[in-house]
Amino acid sequence: MADSHSSPGMSRRGFLAASGAALLGVVAGSAGHAAPGAETPRLGDFWLFGRYDDGCTELGFDEIDLSPVQLPHCVTPLSWTGWDPASWQDRWIYRKHFTATTTERHTARFDGVMTNAEVHLNGRLVATHEGGYLPFEVALPDVVAGDNVLAVVVDGRWALDVPPNLPRGGPALIDFYQPAGIYRPATVGAVPRIRLADVFARPVDVLSPGRSLHLTCTLDVPVVGEVTASVLQAGRELSRGGAPVRGTTVEFDVGGLGGVRLWDVDDPALCEVVVTVQSGKHTLDQRVVRTGFRDARFTTDGFFLNGRRLKLFGLNRHQWYPFAGGALPDRVQRRDAEILRRELNCTMVRCSHYPQSSAFLDACDELGLLVWEEIPGWGHVGDDAWQRRNLADVEGMVVRDRNHPSIVVWGTRVNEANGTTAMYQRTGRLARQLDPSRPTSGALASPTLGRYAGSDVEIVAYNDYTARRGTPFRLRPPRPGVPYLVTETIGTLAGARAYRRTDAPDVRQQQAELHAKAHDLAAADDRYCGLLAWCAFDYPSGWQRAIDGSKYAGVSDIFRIPKPAAAFYASQADPRARAVVEPGFAWDFTAQPAGPGPGATIWSNCDRLLLFLDDRPAGEARSRRPDFPHLRYPPFAADLVVPKGRRPELRIDGYVGDRLVVSRRFSGDRATDVLSCVPDDPQLRADGSDATRVVVAAVDRFGTLRAATAGEVRLTLTGPAELIGDPALDFGATGGAAAVWLRPFAGSPSTLTLTARHETLGSATATVRVTANAAHP
Repeated sequence: MADSHSSPGMSRRGFLAASGAALLGVVAGSAGHAAPGAETPRLGDFWLFGRYDDGCTELGFDEIDLSPVQLPHCVTPLSWTGWDPASWQDRWIYRKHFTATTTERHTARFDGVMTNAEVHLNGRLVATHEGGYLPFEVALPDVVAGDNVLAVVVDGRWALDVPPNLPRGGPALIDFYQPAGIYRPATVGAVPRIRLADVFARPVDVLSPGRSLHLTCTLDVPVVGEVTASVLQAGRELSRGGAPVRGTTVEFDVGGLGGVRLWDVDDPALCEVVVTVQSGKHTLDQRVVRTGFRDARFTTDGFFLNGRRLKLFGLNRHQWYPFAGGALPDRVQRRDAEILRRELNCTMVRCSHYPQSSAFLDACDELGLLVWEEIPGWGHVGDDAWQRRNLADVEGMVVRDRNHPSIVVWGTRVNEANGTTAMYQRTGRLARQLDPSRPTSGALASPTLGRYAGSDVEIVAYNDYTARRGTPFRLRPPRPGVPYLVTETIGTLAGARAYRRTDAPDVRQQQAELHAKAHDLAAADDRYCGLLAWCAFDYPSGWQRAIDGSKYAGVSDIFRIPKPAAAFYASQADPRARAVVEPGFAWDFTAQPAGPGPGATIWSNCDRLLLFLDDRPAGEARSRRPDFPHLRYPPFAADLVVPKGRRPELRIDGYVGDRLVVSRRFSGDRATDVLSCVPDDPQLRADGSDATRVVVAAVDRFGTLRAATAGEVRLTLTGPAELIGDPALDFGATGGAAAVWLRPFAGSPSTLTLTARHETLGSATATVRVTANAAHP
């Protein structure tokens, strides 16, 4: 396992010498609630880290025992399973030396610190923050020209009175672990004397030719001048407008936007809004925000996007990764959105159960992936102080993210927690005050559905585990008279306790069919706005039905590698965009000497599937449309009984109409299996804040994962980078595949080579170039 505290192969002194010291000058633009601009230096490298010690926030603290780390960072080494909350439940210290070239106003912004934080500058406490899922900005009033020390105390203990934590119980009281650390990006820099603190760009009358954009601009000090906004799409200015400002807030409309292209799941057309503050001829500040023009409505007759019915089809997402907790860079966060939209064909994701990375939400905007976002919390409501923090989380979430067109609903109830009607009236009212353009909701678990619609929330959302294992799968009917959305189903409650590639074939088959059946039932009734199943990826948990600190409920594993249930989601794509043939079985005669047998499932979006054994015709698969009458693309059944002792090659040809659109082959001979080692990205940036996944898998000679492969894979990395992962991977435990992440150190261009070796499959390598000008994700 890679040491999360320090970079492998580098001493503390060598790390600092190689990296140098951060130099901070004047930063153009503003921080506020938006993501930092390109000019804002990220505090990624050169932090010193260790356990909290008396005096560790003081300017002259002896740092000899601290270790160099990069942000984002997790306080403890982790493997891919078996996490121990005791390893992060403590107080920790991060220290950052930086040199300022000016004594102008400076701020530091932290996108996420788990869980509570104290920020000290040059030995003086300047701010505290509670909660691990939202950003906070800190004024740095005593920056001096020359050397400065920023010291951040991180409290990762469970017994904090802050959502979702509670002073009672322990980490297993909620259904996800929360490893501590400065686990999202951080920035620091000088800011203008007068600054745009926030811009809310709200599209109005989107479906009308007279559509416009309503701007609410907030400055952090009073100004006498003018605020203007220019609206651009695809680099072309569509319209501009403005208004005088005398104070700290100004509102105005920009019209003339009848020609704007609407944002849609299939055409996520974004707009840039350039907002400028001027006084006379002087430009005081400028800020660019993104938005999209779209009309999203939850009704009793379903969900409508831009006036057309869209059955929401999706999954829930947790932000936790193996080896690093939540502490992986933006490119990796964005990759999850790509998997959900492009590989699993989701039109919606639920950010369960907390606000997630801005980079993930940015990718949702760009990919056309609709988002349910909700406040931190799970199953429990705390005391008055906890509820006040809960209200602050609503404000922080809405203000940070209300410009994202992908977000279509605010989850203002604590997931599966009754709370009080008065409490949820306050949270819903606050969300609507801050953003009148989106409805509120909150996932319920009670069969009576609690109080709902018009009192607490505007959409009834239900975590539907009505069906239990061993009974026919069913959904509760929609609640009459209100918009209704299924926000969870299947998981480990309606499905198997553990769903892994290493489980028996009937378990793997059942879980995939449950996902298909759930979406088929939702598609059968227009009163369902849609269904978001549980869940996209396996995640760490000590709660009910966890096994050794993990929940195996994902359609993909914690490495983001698909399991058989992911094949159902993959098959729901338009074959004109991507033809899919994915067997729901393993073509492997070790466990099944006679093959998969009669009625073996194949997930596909084709019209016909022809089967061949050693290139000899073996019949045609039959559609299972009667079993799944409402799916756009139902699966097929194939009779695949092989005489004992034979291990033929399987070929499946997929046709749309009379046209062959896909042909796949699967080897029955395990002697020809090989090791695969493939990076998601061939090129990374050399700035210390980039990373990519490398998937290591046993595959047949045609590239299909061989889940039944056992044995150890040993990894060796060469080049200036950190290996985020275990240097030895047990294929027997992970189901023939696993992944690690490569994270380059800041520095000069280089080449990274990861070599994987297996005792019978041989070796494979992945090569990643690290350059100064690689594209930002």
